Amino acid sequence: QVQLVESGGGLVQAGDSLRLSCASSGRAFSSYAMAWFRQAPGKEREFVGAIRRSGTTYYADSVKGRFIISRDNAKNTVFLQMNSLKPEDTAVYYCAAASAWRSSGGMDYWGKGTLVTVSS
Repeated sequence: QVQLVESGGGLVQAGDSLRLSCASSGRAFSSYAMAWFRQAPGKEREFVGAIRRSGTTYYADSVKGRFIISRDNAKNTVFLQMNSLKPEDTAVYYCAAASAWRSSGGMDYWGKGTLVTVSS
């Protein structure tokens, strides 16, 4: 049983930076692959990025070069550093965890999300 809680969302202007955090209650946090997803109003949830247990990261083309995923296993926390934010980045951002790396990207646990709003 893993609980994920996102934080750090808010209202920012285009071009600004923001860092999201995802705190996990799981004792085996370091064993999980972690990922960030987002869902904009009226749109389907989409993949943002992921980080493997090894620290290897993956990003959607839409955020590549702007967002950085990192993790602090000692603090059971994963981060999403968002730079050069654009209005199209506006969405509810969700943290997710997977007990095993799956090519499908399927996740086992989900947080409730944190809202990021980027104004022009």
